[in-house]
Amino acid sequence: MRLLPSVVVALLTVTLTAAALSACAAPAPTADTVTSAASTPSSAPRPAGDLPTPPGVLPAPEQREPVPAVTGSGAAAGPPTAPPTSAPVTTPAPSPPRSPSATAAAAGLHTDPGAVDVVVNKRRPLTPPDYAPTDLRPPDVATATDNALLRPDAATAVEELFAAAGEDGVALVVVSGYRSYANQEATYAYWVGEYGDASGADTVSARPGYSEHQTGLAFDIGQADGACTLVLCFRDTPAAQWAAANAADFGIILRYPQGFDGVTGFSAESWHFRYVGRDTSLAMRAAGTETLEEHFGLPPAPSY
Repeated sequence: MRLLPSVVVALLTVTLTAAALSACAAPAPTADTVTSAASTPSSAPRPAGDLPTPPGVLPAPEQREPVPAVTGSGAAAGPPTAPPTSAPVTTPAPSPPRSPSATAAAAGLHTDPGAVDVVVNKRRPLTPPDYAPTDLRPPDVATATDNALLRPDAATAVEELFAAAGEDGVALVVVSGYRSYANQEATYAYWVGEYGDASGADTVSARPGYSEHQTGLAFDIGQADGACTLVLCFRDTPAAQWAAANAADFGIILRYPQGFDGVTGFSAESWHFRYVGRDTSLAMRAAGTETLEEHFGLPPAPSY
């Protein structure tokens, strides 16, 4: 999938109910722990192409909820964001690695872009920067756009994850999958223009060559009814809570958990998941590690 800045991401707003709109407007709770869903969405998954695109809405940039740039007394145009919480979230100091694999911190490890254990962050670019997987395919699940290509192993895991969610009454949809170097280059350039410099753009978008989506292993999810797609309040939906609680069983992790932006370099994104394989996902859950950086004993990457 190639999301250009001028192309609208399907945010599913035609299908939003008044209740869903109210949910998105409400301030997010301060609790950082994501728990399993206790409620069941009323909507069933919809097939690809059945989700209309509202005009004039920009996609949330990869790996971060956008914050409109402010110029003078007015905010620059940009995607809508959830209201701020009453108090700023304090990022805890990075925890020491707790996994048995933490000794694998030597330079050069976890750099193969074709491997499921590759770690991409602000200090670990892809090699080569314009890497592109050659064996992408769309998972056989509900998708919001045609931008849902993944590597075959990741696509199979997504199919299994979505099937299990459906059995529990949770309707998921893939919002975004693979993004090319050229697409990320255009997206990043857009945010540089909005903020006026790279320092502002870096808070909301990955630079080209530094994006997990470029590996074909990362994907964004949404709830089938469109509630809070790619915005902060998504973390309170049954879709986000169920996926966070069960993803590890399918070799998938929540890549940017709440409170670990000092480690991953990006604020919490309850919609951004990453296929890492069951060995890694289950080991992380058993050890209590939240990020790939901790699990593999790699240094934090808060900035470039």
